[in-house]
Amino acid sequence: MRRRRLQDLSIVQNTPNSEEANSEQQTVVGSSNVPETLDEPAEFQSYLGIISRNANMLPINYESWHHMPDSNKNQALDNIKERFAFEVSDDYIKKALGKKWRDHKSTLKKLYFKKDISLEEKLRNVLPGMLRYQWEDADCERVGISSRQKQKFTHTTGSRSFASVAKAEEVSSGQKVGRLQLFEITHRKKDGSPMTSEAGEIMKLKEKKVEYEAIASTDSSANLENIDNRIITEVLGLERYNRFRFQGSGVTPTQYFGSDFQQYMPSWSQAQAEVQRLRD
Repeated sequence: MRRRRLQDLSIVQNTPNSEEANSEQQTVVGSSNVPETLDEPAEFQSYLGIISRNANMLPINYESWHHMPDSNKNQALDNIKERFAFEVSDDYIKKALGKKWRDHKSTLKKLYFKKDISLEEKLRNVLPGMLRYQWEDADCERVGISSRQKQKFTHTTGSRSFASVAKAEEVSSGQKVGRLQLFEITHRKKDGSPMTSEAGEIMKLKEKKVEYEAIASTDSSANLENIDNRIITEVLGLERYNRFRFQGSGVTPTQYFGSDFQQYMPSWSQAQAEVQRLRD
């Protein structure tokens, strides 16, 4: 997600310039005997909380701390170093700051974003010092995560199209890739397990395919290429006019089936009944 240029809206008061500060004025944090442990005074924890809530320095509209730009993290780190002298690594401080930021964001979600109210109402609750666009982006992020969690068939192709995946497999194997095989290729994890339990159920249709192929082998009029289509139609029902299963976005039944597409599509009366059901 492209980020907008941050406005000059700071919650944290500027600390003295580094030239004006000295080691006597700084609070020492850490242990020289155990470099990667932190003997954290309450003042340090409190200041981490202040920095983590600085919407200008550490925006809340990033999905995770890992997505936060290094420039923002380094700016926050420099601010902290002006007040505290550390005997631990920068990465350790960033890790502690990241936890504070995640806790802050989690609190905001519970108090504001998870409420069952409209976005307009949520935007009326923007906290003082918080940037409005971040508030809106954070809510959209929550909706997006919720939608992804409800997906039954999450694929693993990333930005690659299903067509390019099928073509690569056909070049590799020398055989045409059917719809069920393509679904299995694009919906398995690296360890071979299905992405979701629903995807696993679809993959079991290959057992039914063996039955169909056995029947087709004794029937000279049977079309082996249509076996996948017949199985999918029998188990999952007819295709819809506005979408086509297991082929990615942009593919229509007419493009895939050609002149035979009507046998896999609902009749006009069936389509109208489905539209009415959705309206009701």
